Amino acid sequence: MKSEFNKSWNSSVQPRKQVKFRANAPNHIKRKFMGCPLDKELKTKYGRRNIEVRKGDEVKVMRGKFKGKQGKVGDVDVKNTRLQIDGIQRVKKMGGEKMITWFHPSKVKIIILNMDDNRRLKTSGMVEIKETKNIEKKNIEKRRVKRVSKEKVEKFKKTIKEDKK
Repeated sequence: MKSEFNKSWNSSVQPRKQVKFRANAPNHIKRKFMGCPLDKELKTKYGRRNIEVRKGDEVKVMRGKFKGKQGKVGDVDVKNTRLQIDGIQRVKKMGGEKMITWFHPSKVKIIILNMDDNRRLKTSGMVEIKETKNIEKKNIEKRRVKRVSKEKVEKFKKTIKEDKK
């Protein structure tokens, strides 16, 4: 099998090919694998289930030894799809040294988004999609009401006049 990344790869049921796709993917595609689920409040606010995690986001660990602990994301390793949380360290057996603990993005949940970059919402389409949907719905409803009301009113008036005669 080739070890290069295939751009025309669509999908496969075979796990070996799925693993190969993820392992050989370039960093701009691996960045998309760094998605974390959002907290309930953020889901309702932005209308999305998940978003790519960034340095400075506040996250909560949902699985493993550190379940329930939370902190800011200190470092994001796109190459290995792992993130490091400030304040969460494991103790090394030899000498009792503390070591950095790396987490997979699927094992954490974003509680507070880092909004230093204003483009973050626009590029992920979080705000724009909600606004356009509401605007489109209002426009469609107005069109229907105007068309239906004028035609029906005229027909209704004609039928009333004919009934009176």
